[in-house]
Amino acid sequence: MKRRTLFLAVLALVVSLSAGAAFAYFTSSGSAHGSASTGTLLTVTAAAGTPSTPLLPGGTGDVALKVTNPNSFAVTLVSVAGNGTITADGGHPGCTTTGVTFTAPTGSPLPVTILANSTNQVVDLPGAASMTTASSAGCQGATFSIPVTIVVHK
Repeated sequence: MKRRTLFLAVLALVVSLSAGAAFAYFTSSGSAHGSASTGTLLTVTAAAGTPSTPLLPGGTGDVALKVTNPNSFAVTLVSVAGNGTITADGGHPGCTTTGVTFTAPTGSPLPVTILANSTNQVVDLPGAASMTTASSAGCQGATFSIPVTIVVHK
């Protein structure tokens, strides 16, 4: 009998402690403070050299970007969008109507990883530029400046 009473007392204590722990778990609350930091802005410049697909009237050509990531971590370039008027280089003053448009890529080659501490990593956007047949004859041989905005994620 003494053994049974001791067993029941221990069982009651275990059940009581378990119930208290469960109650505390399901009714507890808390708060915390967090912080985040931003990295250094990336820079985008025109890529030097000849694109793999040149731009001709009535056709499309590649757009090549050079992206610099001065951060100590890699980022992922997820989108590129046109952001302004497309102009011809200063050596072609007769290029009054460029007829050039930029079409943002919606899939491949994006997303692209931009390496940490990288300088002028080239990102090629196949067929992203097009030129109408209404382009001025003075645009022949011009290099076009296509302002873009990029979006990157860490």
